[in-house]
Amino acid sequence: MIDLHCHILSELDDGPKTIEESLLMAEAAVKEGITSIVATPHYAHPSFSKNEAKRVKVKVKELNQELSVRNIPLIIYPGHELRIHGELVEELTNDTALTMAGLGTYVFIEFSSNHVPRYAASLFYQLQVAGYYPVIVHPERNSELVQNPTLIYDFVKSGVYTQITASSLTGDNGKNIKKFTEQLIESNLTHFLASDAHNTTTRPFRMKEAYEEMKQEFGRATVELFQENAERLLENRALIVDDPEPIRRKKILGIF
Repeated sequence: MIDLHCHILSELDDGPKTIEESLLMAEAAVKEGITSIVATPHYAHPSFSKNEAKRVKVKVKELNQELSVRNIPLIIYPGHELRIHGELVEELTNDTALTMAGLGTYVFIEFSSNHVPRYAASLFYQLQVAGYYPVIVHPERNSELVQNPTLIYDFVKSGVYTQITASSLTGDNGKNIKKFTEQLIESNLTHFLASDAHNTTTRPFRMKEAYEEMKQEFGRATVELFQENAERLLENRALIVDDPEPIRRKKILGIF
């Protein structure tokens, strides 16, 4: 199993404070059946330092060395959770910001929890022209997207991808977020499942549980599709996608 969104690197953001805490997360990930993690510390988030690519790569190397020494069967790859801002194309081009797994194609983009900038569509287009594939992380936790799901539909129709969070599908982020997450899957408006884990207690992995929930609700084929797409991202290959469908607003009234 591959986890594409995880705050496992220490001393960078609101993830683990020490490498020992990182190792506890690694052990928990292995117990879930996770074999590979893309470390995605926040980048350009107002609450944290910028976490430029060089620093992240050093942290990934250090953690992989410790995992090897302790015989923990897990591989960490470098990445970023990029807070959306106007200079992203330039910062990706000059290697200040990281693509997923450092492969040069897929980029994970974060909105604030309650807003989608008006320039988002334009920035996504600029990224695509520059050869990148934008992936919106945890759209189900953004109140503007929930209230106006046409935005997600328009983004996906234009070639943007999205990633939902395991805890959203399991219901640990609330029943309304769970319902909207399921609607995203049902409408082919999301393409990846990831943990967004920060620790082993309040924000753990829940990947195994989430995939089991997905299997129960949508069938084994959907699970296999999401897992295949995670593998394809790590191999820097094209994704398998179905045509998106709009979510009717009347279905989600009252979520927020």
